[in-house]
Amino acid sequence: MKARTPSSAQAYRPPAAKTPALKPASGKETRPAPELPARPLMRREGAKPAERLPVILETAGSDQYRLIDSGAGEKLEQYGPYRIVRPEAQALWQRSLPDSIWDKADALFTGDTDEDGMGRWKFPRAALGETWPMQLLGVDFHGRFTAFRHVGVFPEQLAHWSWMKEKVETAGRPVKVLNLFGYTGVASLVAASAGAEVTHVDASKKAIGWARENQTLGRMDKLPIRWICEDAMKFIQREERRGSKYDIILTDPPKFGRGPNGEVWHLFDHLPLMLDICREILSPRAIGLVLTAYSIRASFYSIHELMRETMRGAGGTVESGELVIRESGTDGKEAGRALSTSLFSRWISA
Repeated sequence: MKARTPSSAQAYRPPAAKTPALKPASGKETRPAPELPARPLMRREGAKPAERLPVILETAGSDQYRLIDSGAGEKLEQYGPYRIVRPEAQALWQRSLPDSIWDKADALFTGDTDEDGMGRWKFPRAALGETWPMQLLGVDFHGRFTAFRHVGVFPEQLAHWSWMKEKVETAGRPVKVLNLFGYTGVASLVAASAGAEVTHVDASKKAIGWARENQTLGRMDKLPIRWICEDAMKFIQREERRGSKYDIILTDPPKFGRGPNGEVWHLFDHLPLMLDICREILSPRAIGLVLTAYSIRASFYSIHELMRETMRGAGGTVESGELVIRESGTDGKEAGRALSTSLFSRWISA
């Protein structure tokens, strides 16, 4: 990848931030304007990378995870020993399996059906603990019942993790991986177990704690992983100033979030700068930059074009599309419908 030079990329400064909106008569607060970025976006020049789209990356079932059935706004999944029912707005169709199968679920999430809405778990068959052991791609970790309907892992990400694992194992050289918004650390453990030196960043102290628990559970305490509890934007801005470089960057930002010191993240406001900085901290022999976007009202074309603009002059290919999980029935052998979970865009150097 060619290094950026002053002659090939001039900076432009975005307009000044607007005054935060006042509380309207309805009593509902409007979202304040984003803060000015620490540095301006770079106006990239040069040819755009080649493109490949639409790309559908599919996750099928395994002995540890599978999507059993979906429909009527819910999904029935197998996570290790447990069958779990959770809300799923994109399951617009009717269920394929009879209610008698769904009624045998070990855990059901009830409450707010929004992706980030809080609720609670019901255990109709027997009381269950907060965690249980699982394994994916040879990595042991804890499944976990959380108040936000998540269970400690996003299995559709297996498509990206398998790609990363193969790239690390076949690189023939040391590989540095940066995992932004790293959550419970499964991706970081996959990368480290494949031989990478990993930096894991998440703004949640609780999530960092869970990630360290997963590392201990998998007997991976000696693997080279830096666990960093910090706002992702602040971290990569500092890494850019330091001249730090990474060969693979995974970034899985939320639609909205807050850092440990009250920093505010809005995906549509801050994503362009985040990707811009990520490009600057890619190494000269970079392998890839992966972006996943959940629960947003946008087309994958929007993040695809953003990624291509960001990576102008870098060569390689940008491939974009959706991550989907294929239903596989109660026995894991039936190829059913594909459930879309998220959008993605991935720049790969070769």
